[in-house]
Amino acid sequence: MSAKEIPYKIYLEESEMPKQWLNIRAFMKNKPDPLLNPGTLKPMSQDELSVVFCEELARQELDETTPYIDIPEEILKFYKMYRPAPLVRAYCLEEKLQTPAKIYYKFEGNNTSGSHKLNSAIAQAYYAKLQGLKGVTTETGAGQWGTALSMACAYFGLDCNVYMVKVSYEQKPFRREVMRAYGASVIPSPSELTNIGRKILAEHPGTSGSLGCAISEAVEAAVSKQGYRYVLGSVLSQVLLHQSIIGVETKAALDKYDITPDIIIGCAGGGSNLGGLIAPFVRDKLLGKSDCRLVAVEPSSCPSLTRGKYVYDFCDTGAITPLAKMYTLGADFIPAPDHAGGLRYHGMSSVLSRLYHDGLMEAVSVKQTDVFKAAEDFARIEGILPAPESAHAIKTAVDEALKCKESGEEKTIVFGLTGTGYFDMLAYEKFHDGKMTDYEPSAADLQRGFDGIPDINL
Repeated sequence: MSAKEIPYKIYLEESEMPKQWLNIRAFMKNKPDPLLNPGTLKPMSQDELSVVFCEELARQELDETTPYIDIPEEILKFYKMYRPAPLVRAYCLEEKLQTPAKIYYKFEGNNTSGSHKLNSAIAQAYYAKLQGLKGVTTETGAGQWGTALSMACAYFGLDCNVYMVKVSYEQKPFRREVMRAYGASVIPSPSELTNIGRKILAEHPGTSGSLGCAISEAVEAAVSKQGYRYVLGSVLSQVLLHQSIIGVETKAALDKYDITPDIIIGCAGGGSNLGGLIAPFVRDKLLGKSDCRLVAVEPSSCPSLTRGKYVYDFCDTGAITPLAKMYTLGADFIPAPDHAGGLRYHGMSSVLSRLYHDGLMEAVSVKQTDVFKAAEDFARIEGILPAPESAHAIKTAVDEALKCKESGEEKTIVFGLTGTGYFDMLAYEKFHDGKMTDYEPSAADLQRGFDGIPDINL
């Protein structure tokens, strides 16, 4: 099929929208290592996880064998308000770059939360409501997850308490106000409201916070309030499961026009967007049906995959969560206060960590100013102002397209445009005013985080 026959936007019909989530773990020969109880160092049971998470979500977290899980009808009904999401052929970008590469992006920003996070938020809120809970607690970095969860909780009539990383709380006031508009309470983290928050503030006066800090506070708040559970927007296997709708839709749209991707690129913080995008392509790779490259892009200021260690570590700074085997910079690592708040997490999903460790996925890190330059160029060419997180994938997609220009190869590149950047204008302002800087942790900086990793020899 010629390029001219492929439309700018490939839409699936509503009837073609996926009815099942795809569980990557069911296809993995080498499964992710289990979550461990920090007290016993034994694998967490469903009963233990259900103290913190909704019962059904705890079950999904431990399910490594069911390849496809039906999406409940009420969640599908909600999805139909903004899905299927378009797969866009970036014709204008291709022309500007003068590359023989064919570039596509899956756009997840066409909902009020402005990102892909709503795909899992509505699922987690649904299971909380089904269990008869009063509300949920969570953390948020850049604010996309908190915004999405506040929308989902409002839909189901649940109370929503959000611990927002302090630097993002200050840098992104408008996203904070969207959460409040949907009825959520938003607390800058670390705070004085929890024991862990007070401890972190005492040990790190004036800290800008981190996702690890905010997770600790949200978990403490959840277990101390009757009728509440904790929900998480990334990292966990259950979240990657819900986000697989991104990749399943992407593959269906590509298949509709007999398009075979050579490279799939996604930004990577905790792993929700990337894990969802690559899900069906990982499956096909594991089944020997595909040899496409899968590329994770992370900020050079928080390089868990490219410079971290593959070990068991806590998922939170307060060391109260289960231990996860993952690429990590150490739960005590406090990233620089850069503007891609959704990527400022010390560790990576256990699923993605296993895939990376086994050589099924690649990883690169990029600098903040290069990312914003790519974001602005993309906005001027393709007409969408991307979220800083998404722009990491844009930067790498452009780099790959330019390599094709040099080599003359006609590769097909697909990347995830996870959301819009219209709530990130303070970050763009700093970039325009020349006040944005690049930071890469030194070996000594990383060692301080590594020193806090628990000494577990299994």
